[in-house]
Amino acid sequence: MPTLDRHDDVFVLDIGDGENRFHPDWIASVDTALDEVEKATGPRALVTAATGKYFSNGLDLDWLLANADRQQEYAVSVHELLARMLALPVVTVAALQGHTFAAGAMFSLAHDFRVMRADRGYWCLPEADIDIPFTAAMSALIQARLSPQTAHEAMTTARRYGGRDACAAAVVDRAVAEEEVRGTGVEIARAQAGRAGTTLGTIKARMYAPVLDALRDRERPLG
Repeated sequence: MPTLDRHDDVFVLDIGDGENRFHPDWIASVDTALDEVEKATGPRALVTAATGKYFSNGLDLDWLLANADRQQEYAVSVHELLARMLALPVVTVAALQGHTFAAGAMFSLAHDFRVMRADRGYWCLPEADIDIPFTAAMSALIQARLSPQTAHEAMTTARRYGGRDACAAAVVDRAVAEEEVRGTGVEIARAQAGRAGTTLGTIKARMYAPVLDALRDRERPLG
């Protein structure tokens, strides 16, 4: 399960060492960690990292199949997590040491910055291949955070971007050696820690207002 540690002005949220799929308990644990980050005072920033082969493989499809009657509730919780990260009033950095797929890739886009391992691992939106359409809110998030050309390619072709290609397409901001991923994320976060607070939160909320409205629409989470 996710764990949160603080290193001076930088919180490091390790989301796990497995596939880190969005099980309801996993979402609740991440939310609890974000509560702690938000309640803290003074300079602070957040790095979201993982351990092992995966950053995140996205939605917990096994749980969804076993709980089909809770599909709407689940979609709301996923959207709310994406919205919360997008508008968090601290600078956020996703440190992608491994495969980052589907909702995991969207979760990375909800961060302010992304650092990815250069030599192995893929960032991918596979929905066109697995026959699961993006929700309108997810589409809005992706298109707000990527250039039109990159969003179109990523969403319609399910392209798997390696670290260097992801950096060239501005999917991520840095592509570095495996052992430098988390440290580079912390370095970026530390440099921005002094900007945490209400003003930053307001800037993000206004910058992404249409996306946040879509993600927080409880009446049509699957529409």
